[in-house]
Amino acid sequence: MAERLEITRDIAASPDAVYAAISDVTRMGEWSEECHACEWHEGYDGPVVGATFDGHNRNGEHEWTSKGTVVEAEPGRSFVFECSMFDFHFSTWGYRIEPTDTGCRVTEWSEDLRPESALEFSKKMSGIDDRAERNRQTISGTLDRLAAALER
Repeated sequence: MAERLEITRDIAASPDAVYAAISDVTRMGEWSEECHACEWHEGYDGPVVGATFDGHNRNGEHEWTSKGTVVEAEPGRSFVFECSMFDFHFSTWGYRIEPTDTGCRVTEWSEDLRPESALEFSKKMSGIDDRAERNRQTISGTLDRLAAALER
């Protein structure tokens, strides 16, 4: 059962600057509370459709790595990637960027694709009981840190 969450924030920076920051997955640890590091897989060094990367996540003593696959990379407009583990696509994350008079409006969204049967494994692995609430908190924090960095 797919559950989609979207949070939007205005950022006083150009759409191109926001895109450059969020699509450079090696910088994700600067913005995200949960994903502390990412690196592109061999053969990739930037955001193009089909590029893959590892995202290293943590919550307290819980740590896990997921594989990201870029499915949309439109400079200044959108960046979207699928997350998988053990060849199971469990979520999709994305950013939509729209120009405004003072910069841009950024919507970060996630779509949780885990079936009911995978929830217990996910809770044990991550230590997170309510994934939707956790994503709501971390997305808000990510957008706040991104804005703080780009609006300097």
